[in-house]
Amino acid sequence: MRDLLSFSNFIALLDIAIVAILLYWLMVLIKGTRAAKMAWGIGVIVVLYFASERAELLTLHWILEYFLGSIIILIIVIFQQDIRRGLMHMGRTFSKKGAVIESESIAEITAALTAMSKVRMGALIAIERDVELADIVESGVELDAKISKELLLSIFNPDAPLHDGAVIVKGEKAVTAGAILPLTDKELSTTFGTRHRAAVGISEESDSMVLVVSENTGDISIVTGGVLEQKVDQEMILRRLKELQPGEAEKKRGFFSRAAR
Repeated sequence: MRDLLSFSNFIALLDIAIVAILLYWLMVLIKGTRAAKMAWGIGVIVVLYFASERAELLTLHWILEYFLGSIIILIIVIFQQDIRRGLMHMGRTFSKKGAVIESESIAEITAALTAMSKVRMGALIAIERDVELADIVESGVELDAKISKELLLSIFNPDAPLHDGAVIVKGEKAVTAGAILPLTDKELSTTFGTRHRAAVGISEESDSMVLVVSENTGDISIVTGGVLEQKVDQEMILRRLKELQPGEAEKKRGFFSRAAR
């Protein structure tokens, strides 16, 4: 009997721990987004529901009861992007594809970013990893061209027709130019423009690494998982891009690694 009670206590503690971890992960996932404010609103409604029942406010309780009866559908509609993002992060744990980018491409991208930073040429480069960006971004012009410093400089030249969009890199090639990326719902500093909002947005919707050059300051930023690293230098760019090389990407995997950033 004692063993049975001990096992039951262990299961109960395990249950509580799993729920606590999932709730913490969910809060980290939606932190800083519009979904976080909506979650607080739903929490207030739930509190009002129980308070109205206890205070015998029958009409209010009846209204809230019917409202909360469809709360699951409401949550799915409101948090569909966050649910999709969370499921994507979970599924990536079991993915074995990994990211592939070779040293030659890393050198060309780094050289291009450094050159554009010096002359304050705005740029936006999204490097595809496990998640197919074609499923998220449907705009842009197909290139299928080998990555080079000269190619990137010509695309982001202010006089070029595609300079306002993003270049999508897949493997050893720039597959798309002039792509319009989804903007983030996060509240960013007013010093950040549309490029930075698009960089954060696509990194929230996928596991891509996004590189941004500010047209105003020439500063280079790296965005992954919705987290923006500002004013990175050439050494940092090289180090972060090398994380995408075969073998290195697998070392960075983790169930909660993206949520914890």
